[in-house]
Order: sequence, then C-alpha cells, then structure tokens
Amino acid sequence: MTPTYPDDSVQNLCGQWWEETDEPRLEYGRLVKAFLPHVDQQPSVLVAQGRTDPEAHREADFEIQPLRGNTPPPEAYLPVAGLPTYPGEVRIIQRAKKRPALVLSASGAEIESRLKTGSARYLTNRSVLVAPYYGADRSGKRGGWKTEFVQRIRRAEYPQYAWDALPIGGVSESILRLDHVQPLGESAQAMEVTPYRLTADAAVVVEEWLSWFRTGELSGDGVLAYFRGEMSHR
Repeated sequence: MTPTYPDDSVQNLCGQWWEETDEPRLEYGRLVKAFLPHVDQQPSVLVAQGRTDPEAHREADFEIQPLRGNTPPPEAYLPVAGLPTYPGEVRIIQRAKKRPALVLSASGAEIESRLKTGSARYLTNRSVLVAPYYGADRSGKRGGWKTEFVQRIRRAEYPQYAWDALPIGGVSESILRLDHVQPLGESAQAMEVTPYRLTADAAVVVEEWLSWFRTGELSGDGVLAYFRGEMSHR
C-alpha cells in the first residue's frame, strides 16, 4: 500500500517517504509495532498482601495502589512463583496498546560475553529508541484529533508532533509523538518488525525534526525549514 500525501505535507515535498525492504535487521527509520504504555497515565503498583493458603506459592492476594515518585518500595516481600520480587523494586501496572512506532536509533555495539559475566541481563541487553504513532482519524470507536490541529501538525507547526500516512493501513492519518520517545528491547518478543523503513531523504527530514525538538533550534538550510517557510505563505 503506497500512501498518497497532501500538498501541505513535507512527505509530498520529499517524494517517496517509505520504502519496502527484505532486510530483517533493526535500523534507524524502521517501522515496527509494539505494546507501548500510555505515557501520561498515573501508573499503579501491584502489592502482594498475603495468602489464603500458606502452602500455595503460586497464589496470593494482591492490592493495586497508586505509584508516585515518593512511594517507598515495600519492606516485606512475599515470594510468589512467577512474580519474583527484588529489594528496592516494585511491580508497575500500566495501560498499554499495540501501535506503530518509528525506530530512532541503532542498537549500539554488542557487548563481549566475558564483560557480561555476573551482570544482570538488563545491564547489557541492547535496546533501541522508538517514537509511537497515534491514529488521528475519527470514528465511532475513536475520538481522534481535531481537524484543524491535524492540519497544523501536517504543516509542521510543532516540534513534538509529526504527521504521516503509514504504509500499513488501518488509519489514513497518524501522528508521530517525538516527545514520547522510549526504549524498547531489541528482542523479537518485544516488537513486530514491519517490512517498511524511511527512505534516505525521509530519514534526513526526521533527523532535522528530532534536532528541532531536542534543541528548540531548526537549521535554516534544511528541508524542514524550507517547507515551514513555504507553509507560512499560505
């Protein structure tokens, strides 16, 4: 499926935005799908309260409590098979949804096995940075985004939002949230890798956009700055 782009989008200016590839590797600009948490929600913590049967180590009563930055980790630990607990840690509960995401980093260098000895896996397992897409369409099941807001995003008025029409179908318009960039383990269990990636020209524009968001400054000689200038005359 090849998306069509309106003339007030940077995709239309660049020409081909997405390309299909047979390469299975993760790379900058790859389109993936993954269960990603809602960033602005109030997370909760799962706290084991006790057992109705002291001998049933696979069952326990749990309580869900609000988690705040000043919440101390529980002092007492109740061992439950399948949900081990560790000092200083909590079990967080968050809403998450499987959604498209754009890979915005390489995986980093592989760590030699001899350097991993004795380390917890999370200290050396590689990850990538991804930014999620949110469907902008309105329907009976989806509130969507206001039409004027989507139009202004499409015209690149905000550094944290980028408009797109993804090649995977589902919705006709999507919004990339660069202020929701988050790490994701690179294992096959963590994500579904689609056969699509940004073209070289599109990757340059996205990198300009990222720099604009990170620093608040937009290079005057880049494609994105030129596009914004053209849109300002409309």
